[in-house]
Amino acid sequence: MFTYNTKGTCSRQILFDVDAENKIHNVKFIGGCGGNLQGIAKLVEGKDIDEIGATLKGIKCRNNTSCPDQLACAIHAYKERESSRA
Repeated sequence: MFTYNTKGTCSRQILFDVDAENKIHNVKFIGGCGGNLQGIAKLVEGKDIDEIGATLKGIKCRNNTSCPDQLACAIHAYKERESSRA
């Protein structure tokens, strides 16, 4: 499970898994608006991480970011980590 510490949002962390087909699973937000974040987690379940990152990047709430934007940042961090392992 990949763990990302968020910046500038009510949620503090995002956790998720990525399968061999580049699909995201088991998204959990720690902190933040429970109902909204559970909804985001269900909407992205099983989707391609590149599609999710492109769709959610740049959504603003406060502090020039949002929980969806932070999920896009988390995906970017995950991809950077994986490419450095190759």
